[in-house]
Amino acid sequence: MNNMNVFRKYKIISALLICMIYAGCKAPVSIQDSDRKALPASYSDVKDSVNSAEIKWKDFFSDKDLIALIDTALKNNLDVLTTFQEIEIARNDVRLRKGMLFPNVGIAAGAGLEKVGKYTSQGAGDASAEITPGQIVPENLGNLYLGFQASWEVDVWGKLRNAKRAAYSRYLGTIEGKNFVVTNLVSEVATTYYELLALDNQLQIIKETIELQKNALELVKIQKQASAVTELAVKQFEAQVLNSQAMEFDVQQQITENENKMNFLLGRYPQPIVRDKASFDQLPMQIKTGVPSQLLKNRPDVKQAELELYATKCDVRAAKAEFYPSLNITGSAGFQGFKPSYLFMTPQSLAYSLAGDLMAPLINRSAIKAEFYQAKARQLEAMYDYQKTILDGYVEVSNELSNVSNLQKAYDLKSKQVDVLTQSIDISNDLFRSARANYFEVLMAQRDALEAKLELVDTKKQQFNSITNIYKALGGGWK
Repeated sequence: MNNMNVFRKYKIISALLICMIYAGCKAPVSIQDSDRKALPASYSDVKDSVNSAEIKWKDFFSDKDLIALIDTALKNNLDVLTTFQEIEIARNDVRLRKGMLFPNVGIAAGAGLEKVGKYTSQGAGDASAEITPGQIVPENLGNLYLGFQASWEVDVWGKLRNAKRAAYSRYLGTIEGKNFVVTNLVSEVATTYYELLALDNQLQIIKETIELQKNALELVKIQKQASAVTELAVKQFEAQVLNSQAMEFDVQQQITENENKMNFLLGRYPQPIVRDKASFDQLPMQIKTGVPSQLLKNRPDVKQAELELYATKCDVRAAKAEFYPSLNITGSAGFQGFKPSYLFMTPQSLAYSLAGDLMAPLINRSAIKAEFYQAKARQLEAMYDYQKTILDGYVEVSNELSNVSNLQKAYDLKSKQVDVLTQSIDISNDLFRSARANYFEVLMAQRDALEAKLELVDTKKQQFNSITNIYKALGGGWK
């Protein structure tokens, strides 16, 4: 008869185990990695493995004032300081996930009082029991406990390990995120610096032009006294001087705003920005683009997207493990008695327990299904974001390469235009003095020359920015 009961218990346990395994087998299927789009072999017909992104920013930029500004920004910029805290948050999340892999052990103490009914099985037993000869169990029974308690979820299916891997991958991603912030900051400081140099040169051009215009105005006034020209010519020249003077104040305002922007990037309140406008004539070093596949290891945003993709894969595995049986082990050991004098009467007061439970979801699994499909959707989202980041990086480099080439051609042509228009000012003045050209031609020559000079400076600034942007697009600036 006893054998039959034992056999029946084994049948029940076996049935439960089969149900748990079946429940795990019914878990949804994870998505497979999609094929990555292969990057082109090169950005153009020229293939060169040398990549400017490998150059440290202190070696890439030659202007000592710009290097000092970037160095200050990297120490004080608030966005960079914020990313350090994001890294610390992610690091502590890794510690949390790692700690969940180990048993949770703590010390426990407790006290209680219980009185049970006499006409119950426990009450009747207590009434007939003697602690010592002639001393029965008290009617008001205390319960004192002091000892250790432990619990441990055994990571059979890798749920906790995958959660830890996901946290660690995101921690590495925050480091790459910090590098991406640094890359953008270096680029923005350089771009703002070149904007200031361009404005300084434009301001100098405007001041020199104002002096030329004032000299022309004095000449026209003399000719009016000699009745060679009318009052209209004098007013036209005066208006031109006033327009240039107004332009001067507009440029000064732009300088102030860009200085304040630079100081904000440096994490400090407004103060003068040290710079030498003569350095505007020296472009940074020649750019070497390397091959597109180097974007995968040089661009921090690409590496961050790749790490996030791996983290979402681990999230999917952890979510899938929720469908399988979970094994939890609990235990305790300590001393227990109904009054302090009995608490440490070993071994009589020694109490311990050890239990293990295996549980798998069978009915109403919609919550864990929703969690799984949510993790699955996030993995697909991360995959598309990763592919988009790579594509965006390639397009950025390709655009800036074309921009560098076209800006150089435009700069060469505008330089010739400035030379021609500068000569036309002298020619128009000579012709005007000899009455072979009217004042309107002199005004037009001065205006066209001023516009061409300002455009030439602006083109030069765009060259600086384009080289800086392609350095950033290649993944340079964070080393």
